[in-house]
Amino acid sequence: MNLEITPTTNTIPLRPASFANLAEALDYAADGETGFNFFSARGELSATLSYRDLRLQAMALARRLTSMGLPRGSRVVLVAETSPDFPRFFFACQYAGLVPVPVPVPLSLSSRDAYVALLRGMIERSEAGAAVAPADCLPLLEEAVEGLRLERFGAAGAFDQLPESPCPLRPSSDDELAYIQYTSGSTRFPRGVMIPQATVMHNLAGIVREGVKVRSGDRAVSWLPFYHDMGLVGLVLAPLASQMSVDYLGTRDFAVRPRVWLGIMSRTGGTISFSPPFGFELCTRRLRTGEAQDLDLSNWRLAGVGAEAINPKVLERFADAAAPSGFDPRAFAPCYGMAECSLAVSFNPLDQGVHVDAVDSEILAAEGRAEPVVDSSNSVARFVDCGIPLVDFEVQIRAADGALLSERAIGEIFLRGPSVMSGYFQDVESTRSALSVDGWLATGDLGYLADGRIFVTGRSKDMIIINGRNVWPQDLEHLAHEQPEIRSGDCLAFSAPGADGKDAAVMVIQCRDDDRMRRRELVERLGTLVRKCIGIDCAIELVPLHTLPRTSSGKLSRSKARQDFIESRPMPDVGAGTQNRARAKVA
Repeated sequence: MNLEITPTTNTIPLRPASFANLAEALDYAADGETGFNFFSARGELSATLSYRDLRLQAMALARRLTSMGLPRGSRVVLVAETSPDFPRFFFACQYAGLVPVPVPVPLSLSSRDAYVALLRGMIERSEAGAAVAPADCLPLLEEAVEGLRLERFGAAGAFDQLPESPCPLRPSSDDELAYIQYTSGSTRFPRGVMIPQATVMHNLAGIVREGVKVRSGDRAVSWLPFYHDMGLVGLVLAPLASQMSVDYLGTRDFAVRPRVWLGIMSRTGGTISFSPPFGFELCTRRLRTGEAQDLDLSNWRLAGVGAEAINPKVLERFADAAAPSGFDPRAFAPCYGMAECSLAVSFNPLDQGVHVDAVDSEILAAEGRAEPVVDSSNSVARFVDCGIPLVDFEVQIRAADGALLSERAIGEIFLRGPSVMSGYFQDVESTRSALSVDGWLATGDLGYLADGRIFVTGRSKDMIIINGRNVWPQDLEHLAHEQPEIRSGDCLAFSAPGADGKDAAVMVIQCRDDDRMRRRELVERLGTLVRKCIGIDCAIELVPLHTLPRTSSGKLSRSKARQDFIESRPMPDVGAGTQNRARAKVA
């Protein structure tokens, strides 16, 4: 099969995201020459889908979906594999007045039962009328829907055999839902974020005009999953709404061969790509000596970083490793966002790289304020500048009692604006707890404002409180990651009930060293360092590789690690007995 990659430069004038709905955005993009390209695990072009072809195929499929007789606004679950079928079905729903619900693909065969339960739960919670899965996931879908009442389910080919309805298509209007996005970070069942058409279109306009500042000749490259907000809104919908070509590598393929991502960037001249920090870390580990000089990453003008806490050292290591390719570290653009805001809340200004705010950690712990360090002898906490909020976002920092806090005071981040969700699907209680009647969203994130810029310090539910003192889990993890045996992403810190009923600090660390004496020495050294630098006792447990839990989007999950820890063993006393416990765990 002789495939030609879609062009980088479009043939129509840029009209950045000024559309009433997603169907109208595709109508416009279809007048150009750009589109989607799909690459294999080895970086070979495997499929192309121009926006023109996507529109034709989506409209034909929309008529077939309409023939099922589903009521307008019915949900269609899409198991979101990185393939042309996903955008085809997603936009068919837009033209047919149906609501797509992207859901994760299975991460591994070993998690079959857990995946089937997750998929069944999402189908039930969304009250789906139909469900589509890739052919290799069909047995899992069949198991998940057993006993459920769906109008139709199956692989893409089964829907392509439906007759086309003669009724005229009625695309979703601006006040109807564009999609439902399931969150991945909840310890309970994930919640379905409802995003109306007008909401996502407003956020796309902000991304294209203010955040990315799309230029003629831009080209995006992505390995992010289509079921995640950054992957869907940032790297499917935003490029389409700005008539930009995108080159895709499957998420699972990236996990196995992360260097292929960089190879595609080099081959196609990609200018824009985003990743959580762990993606850059994975590439750094896998880049062999001298390999970067065979790549050309000089066109990469925007390396977006978000979706999880940003460790600047991870980005520094990537920049050093990628320097022979022409990568410019000023391309790094930390950003902040969440599915409840469609995607983007703030972007760091372009071409400035990473800015780190160094604050006094003693004042931080004692007073909850991020005051700049003035005495070099004081201990330091560092937070990455996540930039300036997009236009029309209001931002407040509030205390636990709801009181507004002043600049540099740390509290929960609250947001209001036209990009905020309408609520959680069929979950009135969660909607009320997150969204006030006057439109303020309680994000659950802790942070502060300084000079109009957002600094995110963590999740409120992750805070460790020891004897009334706030301890940041990132501070504990930072001490662990400074040890030569421990890599970034190998440690999670959290609190767990001690034998006396009070919360105690815990660190669970993936350890690569099998030597019993060296493991014991690491635990004792780190325990001493925690007592010296932070002034608390901490239970430290070494676990095998691949033990720390992640969300469906690949982020490490402290809440799930805490839950697993509590369920797997009773928590002993922490203090004088910590080292004895550590010896028992490493002996």
